[in-house]
Amino acid sequence: MAEPAVAAERLSKRFTVARRGAGFGAAVRALIRRQNETVDAVLDLSLTIQEGERVGLLGPNGAGKTTTLKMLAGLLHPSAGSLKVLGQVPKLRAPDFLRSIAMVMGHKRQLSWDLPAVDTFELHRVIYDIARADYQRRLDELVTLLRAADLIGKPVRTLSLGERMKCEMIAALLHSPRVLFLDEPTLGMDVSMQLALREFIRRYNEEQGATVVLTSHYMEDVAALCPRVVVIDGGRLRFDGEIGELTRRIRPRRRIHVAADRIPEQAVLARFGEVIERDDARLVLDVTPDAVARVVPELLALPGSRELVVRDAPLEEVMRELFDRSQGKSV
Repeated sequence: MAEPAVAAERLSKRFTVARRGAGFGAAVRALIRRQNETVDAVLDLSLTIQEGERVGLLGPNGAGKTTTLKMLAGLLHPSAGSLKVLGQVPKLRAPDFLRSIAMVMGHKRQLSWDLPAVDTFELHRVIYDIARADYQRRLDELVTLLRAADLIGKPVRTLSLGERMKCEMIAALLHSPRVLFLDEPTLGMDVSMQLALREFIRRYNEEQGATVVLTSHYMEDVAALCPRVVVIDGGRLRFDGEIGELTRRIRPRRRIHVAADRIPEQAVLARFGEVIERDDARLVLDVTPDAVARVVPELLALPGSRELVVRDAPLEEVMRELFDRSQGKSV
């Protein structure tokens, strides 16, 4: 059996952080006697990802997602546990390993601020020793796919966040990495560009056989790209499996959307299920799976009934309920 792209066993990362109160006096006292606190950002995380998979890494702010990605990329050293990516130890930062991975972070930049992006691309060509013909072919393809021809010659500081992210993605893929770590890759992009980038990532994965590990606060990114999700909270693994399995476990009800000429009053609709949205011409219901076969014909019988759709609960709601449960909140 082929070696997995990512193999982590009881991976942990612990930070020591300084704490002090506000004000000048507290600052002076901190110089004399520093108060430190130990924080477990990732704790006993075991994870296996096969080559060619697209995996979403999800969790609330501070869950340990970016810390995990940085350990996978070799930017942070684990405090405990074992980790291999493509059969190599990331923290050693071996040249073969670095040529095989790429990391794109929406809130960080690798492009030179005052230079055009194309200058950084040329620098990457030299660093990764890419043949001139291969470099030009890849650059032309990436620029076309991301519709960035009018951007790469401008100073990076003049680009919008979404435009810069296009160029960041081009820079990351010029050397054809086998593993792609993406941390908020659609940050700052409008809806149409988000759709284009998702399609681009899917195409790159399918054509190159590359492994993709993605974190995003846009659940549409994850739902559209990642058949499998890994959920961490408080640095610990909470779920690892298919999105559908997570939805059925946390929010098993089906969501039904229907438009009609006349929607019954809310009191009448209560026998169908939970009313999520309702106006004179549109209705959204949450219905138990065993009631769908009964409810759908009745909704189709409404005057002027049309556009009936049955879906799983939105991933945003599933994740919110999962985190509420993990924090002991009532849901």
